[in-house]
Amino acid sequence: MTPIITAFEHSPDRGKGLARDMRVRWALEEVGQPYDVRLLSFQAMKEPDHLARNPFGQIPTYEEGELVLFESGAIVFHLAERHAGLLPRPAHARARAIAWLFAALNTVEPPIMELSLARILERDAPWYEQRLPVVVARVQKRLDELCASLGDADWLDGAFSVADLMMVSVLLRLKPSGMLESYPSLAAYVARGEARPAYQRAFAAQWAVFQAGANAG
Repeated sequence: MTPIITAFEHSPDRGKGLARDMRVRWALEEVGQPYDVRLLSFQAMKEPDHLARNPFGQIPTYEEGELVLFESGAIVFHLAERHAGLLPRPAHARARAIAWLFAALNTVEPPIMELSLARILERDAPWYEQRLPVVVARVQKRLDELCASLGDADWLDGAFSVADLMMVSVLLRLKPSGMLESYPSLAAYVARGEARPAYQRAFAAQWAVFQAGANAG
């Protein structure tokens, strides 16, 4: 049975690969699993049909027969467990990969999202100029720590795994800000992720959605 994922009909990132369906697309491409996509408008995301899949009215969701999942991390983890190629076989390496998956979502992504939202939603607020350096410092602290842990390695823990897929996906949100330029090893790490054929296929698929929408408009 071909799984179905949901994605934005008109993504607010304008096809840059930052929407969270991109993580799921990438994972599906890495494991060689064909999939279908159900595109949703912002209005459709708030309607009962979609809320039955994701109670928070967000994307992506994942349907595989009777199984319905939401949250990109949960979906990617499910794919990594079900298919070979994204989780190491040795028990300890597997556990470390899962730990890094959670670290990407719970430790590294929150300050990055805080920075992104501050720049988008709070730019005109009277406290913005005072708040921004504090938020930037939080991101820099996480990048310093991540950089020290990665060192000169290509990937977080040996071979490429679900940990790197998620961490690269999170770090990609910083590219528009230029912050990664101050961390050459992390910039190279992200570039290695983007160079993977599976990432390229996933990006092309979501870019095609944006292009179709732009042409239709």
